[in-house]
Amino acid sequence: MKKTMIGGQAVMEGVMMKHLDRYAVAVRKPNKEIIVDVKDYKSLIQRYPVLALPILRGIASFVESLVIGMKTLTYSASFFEEEEEKPSKMDTWLEKVFKGRVDDVIIGITVIISIVMAMGLFMVLPYLLANMIKIWTHSNFLISLVEGIVRIALFFLYIILISKMNDIKRTFMYHGAEHKTINCIEHGERLTVENVRKHSRYHKRCGTSFLFIVMIISVIFFMFIQVEGTWMKLIVRLLLVPVIAGISYECIRFAGKSDTKLVHWLSKPGMALQNFTTKEPDDEMIEVAIASVEAIFDWETYIEALNRGEVEQ
Repeated sequence: MKKTMIGGQAVMEGVMMKHLDRYAVAVRKPNKEIIVDVKDYKSLIQRYPVLALPILRGIASFVESLVIGMKTLTYSASFFEEEEEKPSKMDTWLEKVFKGRVDDVIIGITVIISIVMAMGLFMVLPYLLANMIKIWTHSNFLISLVEGIVRIALFFLYIILISKMNDIKRTFMYHGAEHKTINCIEHGERLTVENVRKHSRYHKRCGTSFLFIVMIISVIFFMFIQVEGTWMKLIVRLLLVPVIAGISYECIRFAGKSDTKLVHWLSKPGMALQNFTTKEPDDEMIEVAIASVEAIFDWETYIEALNRGEVEQ
């Protein structure tokens, strides 16, 4: 039996867990009831086998994570809308045009806007700010180094600022519950609130660590890949984003499978950043995370196989 590669995400008052071709969203409703929604999912790799190649699989996984993440966030938020508003003329028109697929269209547009905003904040803005030091130096290497430092600083500042928001704090608590639950399974212990609570809220395969690796690799790429002209430099940076995401995925995938001291040491910065993006959950949050796992994964059979040494490490 192969080692499990369960992945997850915190949503509004809930947790999404994904394993192979299924994912589940468990949400604690305002009345305290836990509701679980399970979906089958045919990945891009299943539809287009060429995307299973290294680097390409990272790009595909990144896109899928954004789409599934947006869908599950929208689903969880639907339980906390204060009142149902009467559909506007625009809503009616959109329903007619897209024949019941309005939500998918909106999610797609939202993902595109999110990507554009992220590129603007973490790719274009650092480049523009770094170019201000041209009054002191014309060294492309030095300017690229400053650009990388600014990019990482902006990323850290963004994480720290959003971690101060009350609603985000609760989401980060669910993020902690997600990690603790996965760690509990991977350590061969039964999924009970007591067992989950004693495990770490940090995990090497976390999306926070992935984004940190993206930042580091982008610094290396842009320091050594040089082109002339402001617009060409911006275009090259944007075109390299999928490649950087693909390489970062391979790094985080390798880290998740390896327990060597070197990988453990290299994972420390990303793990340290999780100090801001995960918080200790309460017992009710852990119950939600467990419910999400149980909907898509037979953890009892897996743990029995793990304890018998039948799981690949």
